[in-house]
Amino acid sequence: MTAKGKAAVLKVWVLAVLVVVGAGFVVAAEEGPIKLGAVLPLADITGAQGSKAMQLAVAEINAAGGLLGRQVELIIIDDESKPEKGAAAIDLLATVHNVDVFIGGMSSGVHLGQLPALKKYEKVTVWIGAASSLVEQAVVGMDWYFHVHPWDYLQGASYVEGWAALQAEYPLIKIEKAFWAYEEGAFGTSSYNGSLVAFSNWENVGESFKSALLGGGDYRSVLRHAQEFDPDLFIWVGYAADALPIMEQAREIGFTPPLFVGSPPGWPADFGGSALANGVCAYGMWAPSIKNVSPVSEHFWDAYVAMFNEEPATYFAPLGYTNVYVVAEAIARAGTLEKEALITALEATSYVSPLGETLTFSPSNLIEHQGFSKQKILQWQNGAQQVLWPFEYATALPAYPFMGK
Repeated sequence: MTAKGKAAVLKVWVLAVLVVVGAGFVVAAEEGPIKLGAVLPLADITGAQGSKAMQLAVAEINAAGGLLGRQVELIIIDDESKPEKGAAAIDLLATVHNVDVFIGGMSSGVHLGQLPALKKYEKVTVWIGAASSLVEQAVVGMDWYFHVHPWDYLQGASYVEGWAALQAEYPLIKIEKAFWAYEEGAFGTSSYNGSLVAFSNWENVGESFKSALLGGGDYRSVLRHAQEFDPDLFIWVGYAADALPIMEQAREIGFTPPLFVGSPPGWPADFGGSALANGVCAYGMWAPSIKNVSPVSEHFWDAYVAMFNEEPATYFAPLGYTNVYVVAEAIARAGTLEKEALITALEATSYVSPLGETLTFSPSNLIEHQGFSKQKILQWQNGAQQVLWPFEYATALPAYPFMGK
């Protein structure tokens, strides 16, 4: 698409969004703002940038007239990556701040700790994190609960599809053996267990580690065991705090598998600037390079950089932005905050997101309201994160094999 064409598409999209979220401005103003209560881990890049992106969305909505003649207020509480803090945050948002809708979060372990509180209040909840299928099992029958992030088994299925497509397209890439290093909590464990089912045609070995986010940080033992196994693909499942230490310790012992894959919810903002990053593959829902093929992603990127003077580096940034807009558009469609009307409006969601895909809700294996169903396969190349698959979003050819330099 030409630059002029992209600008025209973007203009239409922005106008459409502003018309929808501002639609309720003609309604007689009510006292007080509409309150969105978010819970995120602010010490992790996912929470830090996700919360900023939420603030950006709220600022745009309020600048367009707010919702139902009222301004939108975003209240963010840090869960500190601790289940008890996350649960307390839900109680605080419900009882002290009297929020209208719950949004957020990231960690599956934290979210499992929050579910009793969420069930107590039964407010409409639109959650962008918590990929563990243990969470899915725990929210069965909660018609007011909407889940945006793909569940672990959905991610596993998309990786099978993606690696098969890459091997078919590039015959030099061959995968028969995989070693999984996963953080020992709910996120890592369920991701690994789900992957074993999805990748049953591979020879798989797995070993857990304690994440640096939760007081760990020494991966040498698991890396040596992986080196002895000699996999075609090595994948670690953890958090942003694990990324650079894992790469440093892998280089220390000379571990260079043909495919070195990291699967954190977010990468450190400076990871791409490290020589250790080059050639590392990643799983994610978005990469900054998508702004080159998606006008909506380009708008998000430009607005985020302008507001915060930093570049978004984790897909939880466009997810956070999406989180707010999906709720806002549903409130505008419903014309009310009444629970059943809002649930019905959310079920009609068709949001063209900055992740490059349109978000709708449909049933998953267990729940009624599941959003995205796939991840993307990415790779760090010369400091930038490129999309390898799906091919319709591809921004670069794969660099193979990983050299570890």
